[in-house]
Amino acid sequence: MAGHECYHCKQWIEEGQKHDCWTTTEAALTEDLPEDLREAWERVRETALSFGDQRIYASHKSIMFSRQSCYFFVRPKRNFLELCVFLRRELKAPQVRRVDRASKVKVVHTIRVTHRDEVEPPLTDWLREAYDISSPASQIAAKTKRAPRPPAKPRRKQSRS
Repeated sequence: MAGHECYHCKQWIEEGQKHDCWTTTEAALTEDLPEDLREAWERVRETALSFGDQRIYASHKSIMFSRQSCYFFVRPKRNFLELCVFLRRELKAPQVRRVDRASKVKVVHTIRVTHRDEVEPPLTDWLREAYDISSPASQIAAKTKRAPRPPAKPRRKQSRS
């Protein structure tokens, strides 16, 4: 029998058989979560949905939440949910495990969630802030913002000779 082993998932693929191990779903990423993490995930998702119109989709090992662009994503792990939240400022808080610059204007904050009770302010406030700054109008404003000009120096009158 002709075929090959998928370099990614190591599954044996028969010749002519369709295979796409990169395609995943939200349900597939969250199906093996323990009860505490599943409840935390459901609360994160409900909180994000309450903000308004957006797209939620699975991509590789993450669940993305986006408007014009992704404003946060969740990586379900065995013992915790890893939230990566994009803001325009750097947070200094005990919940934030890591901070990295994602672009000229965005900073990504990595936060671990292990229980439903952790999905409350200030985390929900940060998610809301990320949602708000991901609006198309907010992104245009951020791109067109310029540094304020220093006040002009008063001119001296030149004397005529």
